Amino acid sequence: MKPADDNEIERLISLMAKLPGLGPRSARRAVLHLIRKKSVLLNPLSDALKNVATNVRECINCGNIGAAELCEICSDEKRNNGQICIVEGIADLWAMERSRRFKGQYHVLGGVLSALDGVGPEDLGIKKLKYRLNTENINEVILALNSTIDGQTTAHYIADELHNDQIQITSLAQGVPIGGELDYLDDGTISAALNARKLF
Repeated sequence: MKPADDNEIERLISLMAKLPGLGPRSARRAVLHLIRKKSVLLNPLSDALKNVATNVRECINCGNIGAAELCEICSDEKRNNGQICIVEGIADLWAMERSRRFKGQYHVLGGVLSALDGVGPEDLGIKKLKYRLNTENINEVILALNSTIDGQTTAHYIADELHNDQIQITSLAQGVPIGGELDYLDDGTISAALNARKLF
């Protein structure tokens, strides 16, 4: 087996540095640690990355990720309770799930409206959301978008687009600070916000 040369190590460092929270120096330290712990860290990590790259896909229904076409949440009949929670990204979905309070289904937009970044309604999963509302038995839409300007702009846009007397539109209430992001909130805060949701 050919030993890794400097270029291969530098490429790995460069790729690691692209991960959130890692800069070039942190990536270099992480790579050196992985190389030193090759049998207990690097090899299992390599196998896990290959498995995820091969087997994990986006849920065709909600935009979550999983090993099948439908994620575990969408395929769970018990969660088909008429509620759908709209989140910006998968990290937000996971944050909501950590609270263990929400028992309905989700819809992942994949971003928020942002004129600065050139993200318009057609770039988000809003069309798919409308289709779901027309084909699934949904009676409440919960807007669980981050309390940022773009997040709230998106929430207002969706509320206007989904205006329907048959569907109640609510949003998370107390506990979510202005400028706060769901992924950084503790489980208790998310639970309180979910319990105190209000009409949007």
